[in-house]
Amino acid sequence: MTKTLTEAAPQAEPGDIDVQTVDPRRANQRKRRNLLIAVAVLAVAVVAALLAGPALLGSPPAPDSQNAMTADQIIPLVVLVIMFIVATKWPVNIGVMGLVAAFGVGYFMLGMSDKEILADFPASIVLTIIGVTYFFSMAQHNGTINVIVQNCVRMVRGRTMLLPWVFFLVAAALTSLGTFSPAAVALLAPAAIGFAYESRIHPLLMGAFIINGAHAGGFSPLSVSGVLVHDIAMENGFPVSANALFAASFAINLVLSILTVIAFALMGKLRAGDGVSHTELDDSRSTRPRGQQIYTLVLIGAMLVCALGFGLPIGFVALTAGLLLALLNIKEQHKFVAGISWSTVLLVSGMITYVSLLTHVGVIDTLAHKALALGAPILIALVLCYVIGVGSAFASSTALLAAFIPLAGPLLAVSSLSASGTVAAIAIAATVVDVSPFSTAGALVVANVKETDRQLVYKQLMIYAGAVVLLAPALSWALLVPTGIM
Repeated sequence: MTKTLTEAAPQAEPGDIDVQTVDPRRANQRKRRNLLIAVAVLAVAVVAALLAGPALLGSPPAPDSQNAMTADQIIPLVVLVIMFIVATKWPVNIGVMGLVAAFGVGYFMLGMSDKEILADFPASIVLTIIGVTYFFSMAQHNGTINVIVQNCVRMVRGRTMLLPWVFFLVAAALTSLGTFSPAAVALLAPAAIGFAYESRIHPLLMGAFIINGAHAGGFSPLSVSGVLVHDIAMENGFPVSANALFAASFAINLVLSILTVIAFALMGKLRAGDGVSHTELDDSRSTRPRGQQIYTLVLIGAMLVCALGFGLPIGFVALTAGLLLALLNIKEQHKFVAGISWSTVLLVSGMITYVSLLTHVGVIDTLAHKALALGAPILIALVLCYVIGVGSAFASSTALLAAFIPLAGPLLAVSSLSASGTVAAIAIAATVVDVSPFSTAGALVVANVKETDRQLVYKQLMIYAGAVVLLAPALSWALLVPTGIM
């Protein structure tokens, strides 16, 4: 294995991974992005014409129209769309734009005070992000994560086709304990792709399994995404079962992985390259936890007991565990604090604050009621799954979740659809498409393959991501919404 395959790039923040090592045809990528933005602008123009036509033309709304959008609703909505376009085109944190937009629209346009603008600031979610990323930055630094991976790989005992499933389960375990999905992929991709080459497993198959596994555990009651979706749903008046959300996410990503194996087998792509036919670990490398690693594993167990057994808030629990671990590493405190995903803190806090402002002026209710007027609620749920799925392939899944989940409130209020099933379908549709090479997770897979294979893997990943975007939202909707299983 070369150094490129076995060593990950230095990590700054779990939510902000450096992916500059990806080197596909940048011109083609730029053309695709420009095409996406052109389509988005055209779609926005059409929607704006349909929704805001009467208001912009100065004509009074129809007497029976109770949901006509006013200028105070149209302008903040257009600002939101512009934010998404800017964040897709340039590497600008959409959360920062959200906070600035909340100030500009709220203070100058709506006459709100700063306390009113920040009334719905997601303090508990921010605390959760800080706590879990603080703790797991230390777990990564002291080698605990690597010990877990090495021990899991040893369990296959040369049965190489079990390796993708091993990394699927390890990634799911990491994210279910609170690691961000891109961070879990960043931790596992170098070793996993290296093992794939040694075992002649197609690197794209291994990469897909890592990403699917990271998404499988991404909505656990301990994870940031799980807490985010649960809290947003609660704040909008439709409680969602945290355990059911976790189970649904795991099941759908498991089904997607099985379908991936079947598709690769039918195409004859399970094996690739001319490496050895088995994987052997270096027996001289100890995989037993030692010292701080044992202490870290004990703290992870204590976190599970406190959060799941006693229902204590995971943010405070993770911070407490992090502090206990940090006391053994006083001289390296700056590294652990730097490991906190500050970019995600900004993203989540900014988007939720701005979407709360949209809710305050009635934008969410108006859009939802207009959507309800288009047809059956069950079909509208399918449309929402596809819209958020396609958008997430190019933009931030977390930001889209904060914007789209509130739209399900009025939909659920006037229908018999399951709240847990509908919200889970929307949330899962937003994350499973992150295999796109435009996403951090997809780009990390491309970054860790051999340089001679990157262009080919990039193209194959584009095709695979397109298939996932077409299939996964419909799969999530079909399994969770019409069935009423949740």
